[in-house]
Amino acid sequence: MTELLITPERFPIRGRFTIARGSKTEAAVVTVELRDGAHVGRGECVPYGRYGESVEGVIDQLAALEKLVAEGLRREDLMTLLPPGAARNALDCAMWDIEAKRAGMRAYEMAGLPAPQPVVTAYTLSLDTPQAMAQSAREAGHALLKLKLGAEGDLERLTAIRAAVPQTRLIVDANEGWTADTVEAHLAACAEAGVELVEQPLPAADDAALADIARPVPVCADESAHGLDSLDALAGRYDALNIKLDKTGGLTEAILLARAAQAAGLDIMVGCMVGTSLAMAPALLLAPLARFVDLDGPLLLAADRTPALRYQGSLVYPPEPALWG
Repeated sequence: MTELLITPERFPIRGRFTIARGSKTEAAVVTVELRDGAHVGRGECVPYGRYGESVEGVIDQLAALEKLVAEGLRREDLMTLLPPGAARNALDCAMWDIEAKRAGMRAYEMAGLPAPQPVVTAYTLSLDTPQAMAQSAREAGHALLKLKLGAEGDLERLTAIRAAVPQTRLIVDANEGWTADTVEAHLAACAEAGVELVEQPLPAADDAALADIARPVPVCADESAHGLDSLDALAGRYDALNIKLDKTGGLTEAILLARAAQAAGLDIMVGCMVGTSLAMAPALLLAPLARFVDLDGPLLLAADRTPALRYQGSLVYPPEPALWG
């Protein structure tokens, strides 16, 4: 018999995290534990209001499965019981963790994936004034910076940041903040600044316009890309997609989506919400399939959970079994 434990937790953010849609000062997560008397499997999700999720709603979704979990619910069946999203992610990842422990294997071996290695992760700069973001870029000391844009003054932000860190690799996330009237000028400015990738420049409902414009910088779907059923709509509009386990509903569908994206000729970014190392750990299994890795959530927190991932400079290291997988 397997016991399901569901715990809401809050982790303060270092300072304030701001994107085009607003700011927050803490990460509200839901942690799942599966206990069978001999092993414990864990997973974490970050409910996201943009997708109609809340901590309370995720807890209700998970609690409704308590009896099925006790009776031996499998990951494959979970995909038919919950839609892609945060609730399924936490339980799916906890299932991977406990299955790996029961089998005495690492989760990447069970998934048929290459052993994860230390990889460069992007480090995110919150949306702020051009001067403040330029100063943050100088102080960050990371090889790859992700700039949160999507507001009036973005061209000035790009100019100031590039002048502050002329050699640093840059990617941009507009968080749906540009419009069909401004997107071409912004993409041109990104190209001039040497930006390597632009995430979600237009609102998901308006992204058909991307098929009709020049894209001098590869454009990556984020809010427009969730699970497998969203892949076909990206054709002609995007050059890459950001796979987040909180969107796909866990590692199981994320692996399927990554393989399908590769077959469709799309580059992959592995991304995250602002969460702890427990949320990042399973996503790191996808890093060998990705062109970009953006798993800096714990670096944005005032304090991570213990045990935690190891971050050293721009590198994030694979999880130890004590954390996950």
